[in-house]
Amino acid sequence: MNLLAIISEALRALRQNRLRTGLTMLGMIIGVAAVVLMLSIGQGARTKINETIAAMGSNLFIVVPGATSSGGFSFGSGSVRTLTINDSHAIADLPSVGATSPVVTGTVQLNYAAKNWSTIITGTTPNYFTVGNWKMESGAVFTESDLRSAARVVILGSVTAKNLFGDEDPIGKTIRITNRPFQVVGVLMAKGQSLTGRDQDDTVIIPITTSERQITGSQFPGSIRYMLVQGKSASDMDIAEIEITQLLRQRHRIAKGKENDFTVRNLTAIADVATDAAKVMSIVLGAIASVSLLVGGIGIMNIMLVSVTERTREIGIRMAIGANQRAILTQFLLEAIMICVMGGLIGLLLGIGGAWLVSRFADMLIVITLGMVGLAFLFASAVGIFFGFYPAKKAASLKPVDALRYE
Repeated sequence: MNLLAIISEALRALRQNRLRTGLTMLGMIIGVAAVVLMLSIGQGARTKINETIAAMGSNLFIVVPGATSSGGFSFGSGSVRTLTINDSHAIADLPSVGATSPVVTGTVQLNYAAKNWSTIITGTTPNYFTVGNWKMESGAVFTESDLRSAARVVILGSVTAKNLFGDEDPIGKTIRITNRPFQVVGVLMAKGQSLTGRDQDDTVIIPITTSERQITGSQFPGSIRYMLVQGKSASDMDIAEIEITQLLRQRHRIAKGKENDFTVRNLTAIADVATDAAKVMSIVLGAIASVSLLVGGIGIMNIMLVSVTERTREIGIRMAIGANQRAILTQFLLEAIMICVMGGLIGLLLGIGGAWLVSRFADMLIVITLGMVGLAFLFASAVGIFFGFYPAKKAASLKPVDALRYE
């Protein structure tokens, strides 16, 4: 019996029991759809995290004020300004450091014409845009000359620019920050959310000297909220962290055995942890979805065993007229595989459709790759072969005489 005849016979058997075939296929449809949907959500999360990490810049440290104590009282991390602009300048001279950027922040009210907007203001230096991997959508960054003269110039985040100006070109326009006029010299390209969930595009950036003298002020002149530090290379990050720590302890006159009044955080290491967490989440989601495929496979084996029992006399007749064990085995195995493949194709389409709905209505990044589609399809076929083999083997091992006597 040739292969085409066996395939034709398998299709005829499936058509004769359409309801049973459809219900059997349902388990595979749900399983494949779940696998595709879960893997696409997990891959989307990983892609989003990778994009956020790339937008942060490379080889980055953030140095923040740490816990300190005075007069018998302890102050939590960041509650006291223990870092200064001069600390940033000193760190920039370390051999393992490429650049630094001191930062002060605050919340301000912006006004342009009849519009107003409340946002975060960042006072910093021109290095901030290089260290933080910021790109300009239009205009240019402020200069060292602007920094020295405490010029009233401002760079807008894309969200802030949209809310104040709409479709109007902001470059060269004047906005008011706490009722002081500032000229817009640039607009940043969109970055999206940070790893902490903050919208990085809802911001305004001005020279740190302007911020300190005219906007945020300072109870401690020269103090900063934090600083960004860029290492010269990824291989020297550990050395850079040690050098930064030693230098700041020396500058802050911290005695041996005393705790640091600052904290050095390696953002690259934090980003690696976030990437690993997203990878684990993808694996867990895929594993959970695979359980439904396993259940679908068990359902296929159960139905195929029932089918073998019901068709025992048919098997006996076919053997009596010349069908060998291999032909019987191939037919029942093909029936199982066909159910899985057809269910897999429908499940694949439903999974892609479900992913599209999630991305549209849940505002989530969903990524579907050819590898993911191929994996789901191959897994469905493997389930058909694995769970269809035992019923097929049982059908092929029937003796013609016993099969013909079966009532």
